[in-house]
Amino acid sequence: MNQKLLIRDLTLRDGQQSAFATRMNQSQVDRVLPYYKDANFYAMEVWGGAVPDSVMRYLNENPWDRLEKIHAAVGNVSKLTALSRGRNLYGYAPYPDEIIDGFFKNAVASGLNIMRIFDALNDVDNIKSSVKSIKKYGGMADCAVCYTVDPKYDDDPQEETKKGGFLGLFSKKEETPKPKHNPVFTDEYFLNKAKEMFALGADMITIKDMSGLIPPSRVAALIPLFKKHINVPVDFHTHCTPGYGLAAVLTAIVYGADIVDTVIWNFAGGPAAPALELIYIFCKKLGVELDVNMEAVAKINKELFDIRKELDPYDAVKQFPKPFNPLTDTLPAEIDREFDKAIEAAKRNDEAALLDACHAIETYFNFPKADERVKNAEIPGGMYTNMVAQLKQFNSLDILDDAMKLIPSVRLDAGLPPLVTPTSQIVGAQAVSSALNLKNGRPKYANASNQFVALVKGEYGKTPVPVNPEFRLQIAGTREETPYDTSTYKSQDNPVLEEYGSVHLAKDEKDQLLLELFPAVATNFLRNLRKKEFEANGGSHTQQSEQSQASQQQHVQDAEPSGPKGQYIQSPMPGNIIEVLVKEGETVKKGDNLLILEAMKMENDITSELSGTVRRIFVQAGDVVKEGVPLVEIV
Repeated sequence: MNQKLLIRDLTLRDGQQSAFATRMNQSQVDRVLPYYKDANFYAMEVWGGAVPDSVMRYLNENPWDRLEKIHAAVGNVSKLTALSRGRNLYGYAPYPDEIIDGFFKNAVASGLNIMRIFDALNDVDNIKSSVKSIKKYGGMADCAVCYTVDPKYDDDPQEETKKGGFLGLFSKKEETPKPKHNPVFTDEYFLNKAKEMFALGADMITIKDMSGLIPPSRVAALIPLFKKHINVPVDFHTHCTPGYGLAAVLTAIVYGADIVDTVIWNFAGGPAAPALELIYIFCKKLGVELDVNMEAVAKINKELFDIRKELDPYDAVKQFPKPFNPLTDTLPAEIDREFDKAIEAAKRNDEAALLDACHAIETYFNFPKADERVKNAEIPGGMYTNMVAQLKQFNSLDILDDAMKLIPSVRLDAGLPPLVTPTSQIVGAQAVSSALNLKNGRPKYANASNQFVALVKGEYGKTPVPVNPEFRLQIAGTREETPYDTSTYKSQDNPVLEEYGSVHLAKDEKDQLLLELFPAVATNFLRNLRKKEFEANGGSHTQQSEQSQASQQQHVQDAEPSGPKGQYIQSPMPGNIIEVLVKEGETVKKGDNLLILEAMKMENDITSELSGTVRRIFVQAGDVVKEGVPLVEIV
């Protein structure tokens, strides 16, 4: 019996998120959906990841509408899949079971069939609630083992202590951690995680290589290992950034993967997954059955070409692949031979020859070359670009190399978490912050983000290696690992909007879930939505509405209240106001928290620089602020 391969198409979620910052709008999605109905993919990843946040934040669209419209167009031809982060769902703090259950109930009702569930620490306890809930409502649990590697220490971590690093926090020699350790992320480590997930009731297991760091030789070891010990389908997911992607997917097919993740031609390669069309050629040569309608795929790809041109401002690569349709175009003889060479090399597990052949194929078709910076740093491409963006904001791009060199020790200090959202952002942001601290003569961890503190404290779950208790004491104020207590979770407020007909900001459970998962972004989005609904029903702005709008745009130059002028606490970076923690007229002490600012997906406490009275507050939850903008005035 011929091997049969199933395809999960990532184009409408991971593909556009990786290459175009998730800026594909609903009208662009609608243009390709009629062809997707005919394409017959096993599954289509269309939701989750950055989609719910981005469609509200940048496109002013409703995330639930995105899922429901795709389901209405495609029906049951392909299973609709999404991505979520275990107990964190899409936020940066663990949610109680009732939030998780409500989310999955509504996701399945809106058309979701499969949820790919992962935890950034590979802490299987953190995915239990999600597995239970997706299955409860009739969906499938795709449990993902996050692939990662042990760090390479470019600099001796001992040397960093002389610059105020980890060890410099301590005075007693016996409290010094040992930075060198035995390999953690072994084949046995990944297999044991998969076995735990299978025992939870996983309907499939994904090897999730979010960084594209898994070399073909490792794929050749892991796929048979998983197939031998786990009796559910095995999916393989990777990216092309470091140059392994195409070769790794071919190896996964040769060694028995049941499902592989691909992207359609014009959105494929580079930061995204390999092109389906190249996998199709490999499967034809291997005699592997592929139940995909490639004629429909060609029609999708034609639309994607125009859509990609429209997305040019967000294009991370700006390099179109050479036009190609495997049904109608003939491969040059020399490139056809490269496909054969790649297959033979994969079968004999000759990694060097396999990579040479795959790179020759990708070069011919003008797919991006391997990003050596990301490959050598062994970090996700998105983590690298986030770090660059942060340093640009601080006009400190010159210390990028210093920040990159700090990643291994920051990661080790925090318990060696895999680098996947959100831990990749937490570690990357802390490496940037630490590099800036050391440059300015401050201790390495002088201003740890709330998320880094929570990670070290234990609120995200069990880290792959234990955090040094003395380091935890310095960063989080306790030596003991302290799990997040979901019983203390406080639901987001759902205020009545007097100015829009006295309706609640969240009008139903789906709106409330958006508020819980994306407080700052959803507050703005839902407020604008209620305003549109109010106006569509013939409502007009009241004086209170105008005053409310004006308050959101208040600046320092507005009319001064009577009394002495105070000191302005300014925003240290661009971001979103998550929560204002004080009120006008309230007395505060130096160091008290005034508000929470979200910047680069990290939450930062903004503290008072002096003791006094809050004279004015210039922002409210949901506001977007620039660097240097006054936030609070203290007298």
